Amino acid sequence: MTHKIILDTDPGIDDAMAIFFAFQSPHIEVLGLTTVFGNVPVTMSAQNALTLCELAKQDIPVTKGVGMPWVGPESGYAHFVHGDDGFGNINFPASQRELDPRSSAQFIVDMAREQPGEITLVAIGPLGNLALALRLEPDLPKLVKGVVIMGGAAFVRGNVTPVAEANIWNDAHAAEIVFAADWDLKMFGLDVTNDVPFTPDFLDGLQERNDTLGGFVNKSSQFYADFYSQNREDRVCFFHDAMPLAYLIDPSLFEFTRGHARVSTDPLNRGQTSVAPIGTTMSPFWLEASQIDVATKVDHDRLRKLYLDTYAL
Repeated sequence: MTHKIILDTDPGIDDAMAIFFAFQSPHIEVLGLTTVFGNVPVTMSAQNALTLCELAKQDIPVTKGVGMPWVGPESGYAHFVHGDDGFGNINFPASQRELDPRSSAQFIVDMAREQPGEITLVAIGPLGNLALALRLEPDLPKLVKGVVIMGGAAFVRGNVTPVAEANIWNDAHAAEIVFAADWDLKMFGLDVTNDVPFTPDFLDGLQERNDTLGGFVNKSSQFYADFYSQNREDRVCFFHDAMPLAYLIDPSLFEFTRGHARVSTDPLNRGQTSVAPIGTTMSPFWLEASQIDVATKVDHDRLRKLYLDTYAL
């Protein structure tokens, strides 16, 4: 089965790994990359997406989207994680390709209207584009097949604050809109993504299997691994963003907990993704919240094998 997807992204090193993984998989058809602020400013995000498409020889639309949080000032960016260029400061030449003139939200709406019920939205950055698309087309949940996101921390601590993961924290009000929408939403947060460290031999393995794409990931990930390896005895990094794509290819890799979910927007708890598993509460406040599926376990060895095997295709 081939999954038609729109990949909403903020490249970003782990975004690059995920984008190449999607391009390589025979089970995924990427209809376009919609970009958003997050790891880097949105203009850089869009430029980086064009560069990744050119490197992978993929002629698909790339759009520039939301550059600010739904509420509040411009975000800070994770250059200390991804480098000044979003690619680990490897000075990779930028593509001269041009963007699709539509906004990311408009592209999502247009494609959903053209192919109703066929497209899965895969969001691996902050959720501003999806929130805006819902405003442009309130019936969007009826027009898409489903939504899978990398973001949140349901039953583990956050990575920006004690309660919040970066993608959700960056645009908590947008995330609140997206989580509340009436669609099939699956969340791949730090509950699973922080559970699978990737070591240098894995990066070398990507390059051995695909010198062009895997080599890019290996080289750019050295800066990324420097960040993640601080205060650790081993050298590792985490490829958060590829997990929703791995789910589409092989759902059996994951275990889920279904529950009522809410996103906090108050200053103290901003970006917290709180989940009440089904049957654990009778509170009307929680029972009226939308239900989502939260990935809580993943098969480490099979996941790594899927990544390596797919890069070799």
